[in-house]
Amino acid sequence: MLNHRNSAYEPPRRVVVIGCRGVIGRALCNLFDVNGIPFLPLSSDDVDLLNDDATERLSELLEPSDSLVMLSALTPDKGRDRNTFMRNIRMANAVCGAIERKPVSHIVYMSSDAVYPMGTELLTEESCAAPEDLYGTMHRVREILFADAAKDVPLAILRCTLVCAATDTHNSYGPNRFRRVAREEGKITLGGAGEETRDHISVDDVAKIIQQAVGFRSSGVLNIATGRSLSFDAVARSVAECFDPPADVIHSPRSAPITHRHFDISALRRAFPDLRLTRIEDAIRSIHDASGN
Repeated sequence: MLNHRNSAYEPPRRVVVIGCRGVIGRALCNLFDVNGIPFLPLSSDDVDLLNDDATERLSELLEPSDSLVMLSALTPDKGRDRNTFMRNIRMANAVCGAIERKPVSHIVYMSSDAVYPMGTELLTEESCAAPEDLYGTMHRVREILFADAAKDVPLAILRCTLVCAATDTHNSYGPNRFRRVAREEGKITLGGAGEETRDHISVDDVAKIIQQAVGFRSSGVLNIATGRSLSFDAVARSVAECFDPPADVIHSPRSAPITHRHFDISALRRAFPDLRLTRIEDAIRSIHDASGN
C-alpha cells in the first residue's frame, strides 16, 4: 500500500526517467512534456547501465531535489535465461550505486506483477511475492536492491500488469500481438479456447499513475492494474472487431496450462481516488483508430 509524503499533489522539481525509450518511458515523457513537468530522459545512449562506469556517470547527472523513475529492464523477449537475469541485476545495481553516492528526493521503481504466482485468488499488495520464473525473480530481487539503496528516501514500488500500447514491440501474447497478426494475416490464433484471464492496462493510465506517485512522493508497494480480468478470447475478439471485415479468431490445440490472474485494486483507488481507468476494449479501439489500420 502507498503512503503519500506530500499531503497534496506537488509538481516535482525534475524527474529523471531511466528507460525513456521504452513503452512506458515514452508515454511518461510525453505526459510530462504536456503538463510542463521538467524531466531528464535517459536511455542507454546517455548512460549504459551495463558499462563499468554507469554508476559514476549517472551519479554525476543526479541532483538532491530529483525524483528518479527506474523503468529500464531487459524484457522477456530479450531472454528468460540466467544471463539476461544477471544483466538486469547489474543494471539495477548501477542505479542503486548512483543513488547511494548522490541521494535523490524520491524513487519510483517500475516492477511487474510477475513477482506473484499465477492463481485464481484476488491479488493485493499483501499477497505473497513468490515468482515462478527468472523474470519475476529478477524484479523481486531488484525491489529488494532498491529498498536497500534508498534507505530514508521515499521509494514507491509499482507492480504493473500487462500493458496495452501502440508502441509496444515486445510481441508478447495479448492485444499488441493480436493486432499485428490480425493486420498481417486477417486472423488471430489462440492456444486452446483462450480461456486464460489477465488484466490489461493502457500505457497512458500507467503514465498517469507514475506522475501521481511522483507528485505525492509516495512510498510503499502498489499494484498497477484495472481490477478487470478478461479472457484472451474476449481480448482477441475486441481486437478482431476493429478490422473491416473483422479478423477471424481461431483456436488451436492447447500447449500450455490454463492460468489466471485477478487483482483487487482497492489500494490503487484509495491512493488516487480521482483516477479514471480506461477499459481495455476502449484502449484497443483507440490504438487501432490512431494507427489508421
